[in-house]
Amino acid sequence: MFKAILIEKDEQGYRAALKDVDDAQLPAGPEANVTVKVAASTLNYKDGLAITGKSPVVRKFPMVPGIDLAGTVESSSHPDWQPGDRVVLNGWGVGETHWGGLAEKARLNGDWLVPLPAAFTPEQAMAIGTAGYTVMLCVLALERHGVKPEHGEIVVTGAAGGVGSVAVALLAKLGYTVAAVTGRAAEADYLKSLGAATVLERSEFNQPGKPLAKERWAGAVDTVGSHTLANVCAQTKYGGVVTACGLAGGMDLPASVAPFILRGVTLAGIDSVMRPKADRLEAWRRLAIDLDLTKLGLITREITLAEAIAATQQLLDGQVRGRVVVRVS
Repeated sequence: MFKAILIEKDEQGYRAALKDVDDAQLPAGPEANVTVKVAASTLNYKDGLAITGKSPVVRKFPMVPGIDLAGTVESSSHPDWQPGDRVVLNGWGVGETHWGGLAEKARLNGDWLVPLPAAFTPEQAMAIGTAGYTVMLCVLALERHGVKPEHGEIVVTGAAGGVGSVAVALLAKLGYTVAAVTGRAAEADYLKSLGAATVLERSEFNQPGKPLAKERWAGAVDTVGSHTLANVCAQTKYGGVVTACGLAGGMDLPASVAPFILRGVTLAGIDSVMRPKADRLEAWRRLAIDLDLTKLGLITREITLAEAIAATQQLLDGQVRGRVVVRVS
Protein backbone atom coordinates (compact mmCIF):
# COMPACT_ATOMS: atom_id res chain seq x y z
CA MET A 1 0.00 0.00 0.00
CA PHE A 2 1.08 3.59 -0.62
CA LYS A 3 -0.46 7.00 -0.06
CA ALA A 4 -1.74 9.03 -2.99
CA ILE A 5 -4.08 11.89 -3.77
CA LEU A 6 -6.83 10.19 -5.74
CA ILE A 7 -9.35 12.05 -7.89
CA GLU A 8 -12.64 10.24 -8.47
CA LYS A 9 -15.76 11.09 -10.46
CA ASP A 10 -18.99 9.11 -10.25
CA GLU A 11 -22.64 9.52 -9.34
CA GLN A 12 -21.50 11.02 -6.03
CA GLY A 13 -19.69 13.81 -7.86
CA TYR A 14 -16.12 14.98 -8.41
CA ARG A 15 -13.76 14.73 -5.44
CA ALA A 16 -10.10 14.47 -4.44
CA ALA A 17 -8.81 12.87 -1.26
CA LEU A 18 -5.62 11.46 0.25
CA LYS A 19 -6.03 7.69 0.26
CA ASP A 20 -4.19 4.43 0.81
CA VAL A 21 -3.82 2.75 -2.57
CA ASP A 22 -2.84 -0.84 -3.28
CA ASP A 23 0.18 -1.42 -5.53
CA ALA A 24 -2.06 -3.57 -7.73
CA GLN A 25 -3.95 -0.42 -8.73
CA LEU A 26 -0.89 1.16 -10.34
CA PRO A 27 -1.13 1.56 -14.14
CA ALA A 28 -0.26 -1.42 -16.30
CA GLY A 29 0.54 -1.89 -19.98
CA PRO A 30 3.15 -0.50 -22.42
CA GLU A 31 3.14 2.95 -20.81
CA ALA A 32 3.93 1.53 -17.38
CA ASN A 33 7.30 -0.22 -17.43
CA VAL A 34 9.16 1.65 -14.66
CA THR A 35 8.07 1.91 -11.04
CA VAL A 36 9.42 4.95 -9.21
CA LYS A 37 9.53 5.59 -5.48
CA VAL A 38 8.58 9.26 -5.48
CA ALA A 39 10.59 11.53 -3.19
CA ALA A 40 9.05 14.86 -4.17
CA SER A 41 6.48 16.39 -6.45
CA THR A 42 5.04 19.85 -6.99
CA LEU A 43 1.77 21.73 -6.98
CA ASN A 44 1.31 23.48 -10.33
CA TYR A 45 -1.61 25.52 -11.65
CA LYS A 46 -2.67 22.57 -13.79
CA ASP A 47 -2.61 20.32 -10.71
CA GLY A 48 -4.85 22.82 -8.95
CA LEU A 49 -7.34 22.70 -11.81
CA ALA A 50 -7.24 18.90 -11.74
CA ILE A 51 -7.74 18.60 -7.98
CA THR A 52 -10.63 21.08 -7.86
CA GLY A 53 -12.22 20.05 -11.15
CA LYS A 54 -12.45 23.72 -12.20
CA SER A 55 -11.21 22.79 -15.66
CA PRO A 56 -11.51 19.44 -17.49
CA VAL A 57 -7.82 18.61 -17.04
CA VAL A 58 -8.39 15.01 -15.95
CA ARG A 59 -9.41 12.76 -18.85
CA LYS A 60 -9.90 9.43 -17.05
CA PHE A 61 -10.82 8.32 -13.54
CA PRO A 62 -9.66 7.50 -10.98
CA MET A 63 -6.58 9.71 -11.43
CA VAL A 64 -3.54 10.64 -9.37
CA PRO A 65 -2.65 14.27 -10.17
CA GLY A 66 0.86 15.69 -10.31
CA ILE A 67 2.56 16.67 -13.57
CA ASP A 68 6.03 16.56 -11.96
CA LEU A 69 7.95 14.03 -9.90
CA ALA A 70 11.47 13.17 -8.82
CA GLY A 71 12.52 9.94 -7.21
CA THR A 72 14.34 6.63 -7.48
CA VAL A 73 13.61 3.69 -9.76
CA GLU A 74 12.26 0.79 -7.71
CA SER A 75 11.82 -1.70 -10.57
CA SER A 76 12.12 -1.56 -14.34
CA SER A 77 11.62 -3.58 -17.50
CA HIS A 78 12.79 -0.63 -19.61
CA PRO A 79 16.33 -0.99 -21.03
CA ASP A 80 17.39 2.54 -20.01
CA TRP A 81 16.62 2.26 -16.30
CA GLN A 82 17.79 0.14 -13.41
CA PRO A 83 16.73 0.02 -9.74
CA GLY A 84 18.43 2.84 -7.85
CA ASP A 85 18.57 5.27 -10.80
CA ARG A 86 17.53 8.82 -9.88
CA VAL A 87 14.96 10.23 -12.31
CA VAL A 88 12.79 13.25 -12.97
CA LEU A 89 9.60 13.56 -14.99
CA ASN A 90 7.73 16.56 -16.39
CA GLY A 91 4.56 16.46 -18.46
CA TRP A 92 3.69 13.74 -21.00
CA GLY A 93 0.05 13.91 -19.87
CA VAL A 94 0.96 12.55 -16.44
CA GLY A 95 -1.66 13.68 -13.93
CA GLU A 96 -4.17 14.05 -16.78
CA THR A 97 -4.38 10.74 -18.66
CA HIS A 98 -1.80 8.72 -16.67
CA TRP A 99 -1.32 8.54 -12.90
CA GLY A 100 1.05 11.27 -11.73
CA GLY A 101 3.45 12.35 -9.03
CA LEU A 102 1.29 13.26 -6.03
CA ALA A 103 1.74 9.78 -4.61
CA GLU A 104 4.43 7.74 -2.91
CA LYS A 105 4.74 5.53 -6.01
CA ALA A 106 4.33 6.02 -9.74
CA ARG A 107 4.45 3.53 -12.60
CA LEU A 108 5.45 5.19 -15.86
CA ASN A 109 6.78 4.79 -19.36
CA GLY A 110 10.57 4.85 -19.15
CA ASP A 111 10.68 6.90 -22.35
CA TRP A 112 9.22 9.80 -20.37
CA LEU A 113 11.97 9.88 -17.75
CA VAL A 114 15.25 11.78 -17.76
CA PRO A 115 18.17 11.39 -15.34
CA LEU A 116 18.02 13.63 -12.29
CA PRO A 117 21.16 15.81 -12.61
CA ALA A 118 23.70 15.17 -9.88
CA ALA A 119 23.63 18.89 -9.05
CA PHE A 120 20.10 18.61 -7.64
CA THR A 121 18.38 16.85 -4.78
CA PRO A 122 14.88 15.60 -5.63
CA GLU A 123 13.46 18.55 -3.68
CA GLN A 124 15.58 21.04 -5.63
CA ALA A 125 14.56 19.41 -8.90
CA MET A 126 10.93 19.88 -7.93
CA ALA A 127 11.53 23.47 -6.84
CA ILE A 128 12.51 23.86 -10.48
CA GLY A 129 9.89 21.43 -11.83
CA THR A 130 7.92 21.99 -14.99
CA ALA A 131 8.08 25.72 -14.28
CA GLY A 132 11.86 25.91 -14.44
CA TYR A 133 12.16 23.37 -17.24
CA THR A 134 9.68 25.45 -19.26
CA VAL A 135 11.63 28.63 -18.51
CA MET A 136 14.82 27.02 -19.77
CA LEU A 137 13.01 26.06 -22.98
CA CYS A 138 12.08 29.76 -23.30
CA VAL A 139 15.70 30.80 -22.72
CA LEU A 140 16.93 28.30 -25.30
CA ALA A 141 14.44 29.75 -27.80
CA LEU A 142 15.66 33.29 -27.07
CA GLU A 143 19.24 32.13 -27.58
CA ARG A 144 18.44 30.29 -30.82
CA HIS A 145 16.97 33.50 -32.19
CA GLY A 146 20.07 35.45 -31.22
CA VAL A 147 18.72 37.48 -28.29
CA LYS A 148 21.68 38.50 -26.12
CA PRO A 149 21.88 40.48 -22.87
CA GLU A 150 23.36 43.51 -24.64
CA HIS A 151 20.30 43.77 -26.90
CA GLY A 152 18.10 45.16 -24.13
CA GLU A 153 15.57 44.29 -21.45
CA ILE A 154 13.66 41.03 -21.22
CA VAL A 155 10.15 41.36 -19.82
CA VAL A 156 8.67 38.55 -17.71
CA THR A 157 4.90 38.59 -17.14
CA GLY A 158 3.21 36.86 -14.22
CA ALA A 159 6.57 37.27 -12.55
CA ALA A 160 5.58 36.37 -8.98
CA GLY A 161 4.19 32.98 -10.03
CA GLY A 162 6.12 29.74 -10.35
CA VAL A 163 7.24 30.09 -13.96
CA GLY A 164 7.78 33.82 -13.65
CA SER A 165 9.88 33.57 -10.50
CA VAL A 166 12.25 31.04 -12.02
CA ALA A 167 12.39 33.08 -15.23
CA VAL A 168 13.48 36.21 -13.36
CA ALA A 169 16.17 34.34 -11.41
CA LEU A 170 17.50 32.41 -14.42
CA LEU A 171 17.57 35.34 -16.85
CA ALA A 172 19.28 37.57 -14.28
CA LYS A 173 21.92 34.90 -13.63
CA LEU A 174 22.60 34.76 -17.39
CA GLY A 175 23.23 38.49 -17.47
CA TYR A 176 19.95 39.76 -18.91
CA THR A 177 18.30 42.92 -17.58
CA VAL A 178 14.87 41.77 -16.41
CA ALA A 179 11.65 43.78 -16.12
CA ALA A 180 9.16 41.85 -13.96
CA VAL A 181 5.41 42.37 -14.39
CA THR A 182 3.09 41.50 -11.50
CA GLY A 183 -0.31 42.39 -10.14
CA ARG A 184 1.00 41.99 -6.60
CA ALA A 185 2.77 45.21 -5.64
CA ALA A 186 3.83 43.70 -2.32
CA GLU A 187 6.10 41.27 -4.20
CA ALA A 188 8.37 43.99 -5.61
CA ASP A 189 11.17 43.39 -3.09
CA TYR A 190 10.90 39.63 -3.63
CA LEU A 191 11.26 40.02 -7.40
CA LYS A 192 14.22 42.36 -7.02
CA SER A 193 15.86 39.82 -4.72
CA LEU A 194 15.59 37.32 -7.58
CA GLY A 195 17.34 39.72 -9.92
CA ALA A 196 14.65 41.93 -11.46
CA ALA A 197 15.98 45.37 -12.38
CA THR A 198 12.51 46.91 -12.51
CA VAL A 199 9.04 45.83 -11.38
CA LEU A 200 6.04 46.93 -13.43
CA GLU A 201 2.34 46.95 -12.59
CA ARG A 202 0.16 44.40 -14.38
CA SER A 203 -2.42 47.10 -15.22
CA GLU A 204 0.03 48.54 -17.76
CA PHE A 205 -0.38 45.36 -19.83
CA ASN A 206 -3.73 43.67 -19.26
CA GLN A 207 -6.00 46.17 -21.03
CA PRO A 208 -6.53 46.65 -24.78
CA GLY A 209 -3.58 48.49 -26.32
CA LYS A 210 -2.28 49.82 -29.62
CA PRO A 211 -1.34 47.48 -32.50
CA LEU A 212 2.16 49.00 -32.27
CA ALA A 213 3.57 50.74 -29.21
CA LYS A 214 6.91 52.22 -28.23
CA GLU A 215 9.71 49.67 -28.63
CA ARG A 216 10.82 48.47 -25.18
CA TRP A 217 11.79 44.80 -25.06
CA ALA A 218 14.48 42.73 -26.73
CA GLY A 219 12.62 39.62 -25.65
CA ALA A 220 9.93 38.29 -23.36
CA VAL A 221 8.77 35.33 -21.34
CA ASP A 222 4.98 35.53 -21.21
CA THR A 223 2.95 33.31 -18.87
CA VAL A 224 -0.32 35.24 -19.19
CA GLY A 225 -1.64 35.38 -22.76
CA SER A 226 -4.60 37.54 -23.84
CA HIS A 227 -4.14 41.35 -23.77
CA THR A 228 -0.88 41.03 -21.85
CA LEU A 229 0.75 38.98 -24.61
CA ALA A 230 -0.68 41.27 -27.28
CA ASN A 231 0.77 44.35 -25.56
CA VAL A 232 4.14 42.69 -25.02
CA CYS A 233 4.33 41.88 -28.74
CA ALA A 234 3.33 45.45 -29.62
CA GLN A 235 6.14 46.81 -27.41
CA THR A 236 8.89 44.44 -28.58
CA LYS A 237 11.86 45.91 -30.41
CA TYR A 238 12.67 45.27 -34.05
CA GLY A 239 13.82 41.65 -34.42
CA GLY A 240 12.87 40.79 -30.84
CA VAL A 241 11.52 37.45 -29.63
CA VAL A 242 8.50 36.77 -27.43
CA THR A 243 8.22 33.30 -25.90
CA ALA A 244 4.67 32.32 -24.91
CA CYS A 245 4.25 29.54 -22.38
CA GLY A 246 1.12 30.28 -20.34
CA LEU A 247 -2.49 31.42 -20.33
CA ALA A 248 -3.17 32.66 -16.80
CA GLY A 249 -4.95 35.70 -18.28
CA GLY A 250 -6.84 33.86 -21.00
CA MET A 251 -6.44 31.75 -24.13
CA ASP A 252 -7.29 34.57 -26.53
CA LEU A 253 -4.77 36.76 -28.34
CA PRO A 254 -6.41 40.09 -29.31
CA ALA A 255 -3.45 41.30 -31.36
CA SER A 256 -2.62 42.48 -34.87
CA VAL A 257 0.01 41.28 -37.31
CA ALA A 258 1.77 44.66 -37.14
CA PRO A 259 4.62 43.66 -34.77
CA PHE A 260 5.41 40.64 -36.90
CA ILE A 261 5.37 42.19 -40.37
CA LEU A 262 6.61 45.71 -39.52
CA ARG A 263 9.18 44.93 -36.82
CA GLY A 264 10.06 41.33 -37.59
CA VAL A 265 9.05 40.21 -34.10
CA THR A 266 9.03 36.45 -33.52
CA LEU A 267 6.33 34.85 -31.38
CA ALA A 268 7.72 31.51 -30.22
CA GLY A 269 5.29 29.04 -28.69
CA ILE A 270 6.78 26.94 -25.89
CA ASP A 271 5.25 23.54 -25.16
CA SER A 272 6.69 21.56 -22.27
CA VAL A 273 4.29 18.61 -22.13
CA MET A 274 5.22 16.67 -25.27
CA ARG A 275 8.73 18.03 -25.82
CA PRO A 276 11.16 15.49 -27.33
CA LYS A 277 13.59 13.85 -24.95
CA ALA A 278 16.66 15.53 -26.48
CA ASP A 279 15.23 18.96 -25.64
CA ARG A 280 14.45 17.85 -22.09
CA LEU A 281 17.98 16.57 -21.56
CA GLU A 282 19.44 19.84 -22.84
CA ALA A 283 17.11 21.91 -20.66
CA TRP A 284 18.03 20.00 -17.50
CA ARG A 285 21.73 20.08 -18.42
CA ARG A 286 21.59 23.85 -18.71
CA LEU A 287 19.57 24.25 -15.52
CA ALA A 288 22.29 22.40 -13.62
CA ILE A 289 24.81 24.93 -14.96
CA ASP A 290 22.93 28.21 -15.16
CA LEU A 291 20.43 28.35 -12.28
CA ASP A 292 21.58 29.95 -9.04
CA LEU A 293 20.48 27.38 -6.46
CA THR A 294 20.66 29.96 -3.67
CA LYS A 295 17.57 31.56 -5.25
CA LEU A 296 15.50 28.39 -4.91
CA GLY A 297 15.04 28.97 -1.20
CA LEU A 298 13.47 32.35 -1.96
CA ILE A 299 11.20 30.89 -4.61
CA THR A 300 10.06 27.72 -2.84
CA ARG A 301 7.62 26.70 -0.13
CA GLU A 302 7.51 23.05 0.98
CA ILE A 303 4.37 21.21 2.05
CA THR A 304 3.50 17.59 2.76
CA LEU A 305 1.33 15.36 0.60
CA ALA A 306 -1.39 15.65 3.24
CA GLU A 307 -1.37 19.45 2.84
CA ALA A 308 -1.54 19.52 -0.95
CA ILE A 309 -5.33 19.57 -1.37
CA ALA A 310 -5.77 22.43 1.10
CA ALA A 311 -3.07 24.47 -0.67
CA THR A 312 -4.79 24.13 -4.03
CA GLN A 313 -7.29 26.95 -3.64
CA GLN A 314 -4.58 29.39 -2.60
CA LEU A 315 -2.72 28.51 -5.77
CA LEU A 316 -5.74 29.07 -8.01
CA ASP A 317 -6.53 32.35 -6.25
CA GLY A 318 -3.06 33.67 -7.09
CA GLN A 319 -2.00 33.80 -3.43
CA VAL A 320 1.04 31.54 -3.82
CA ARG A 321 4.45 33.07 -4.40
CA GLY A 322 6.87 31.09 -6.55
CA ARG A 323 6.94 27.32 -6.35
CA VAL A 324 5.28 24.75 -4.09
CA VAL A 325 7.28 21.56 -3.48
CA VAL A 326 5.40 18.56 -2.10
CA ARG A 327 7.50 16.29 0.11
CA VAL A 328 6.08 12.88 -0.72
CA SER A 329 8.38 10.36 0.99
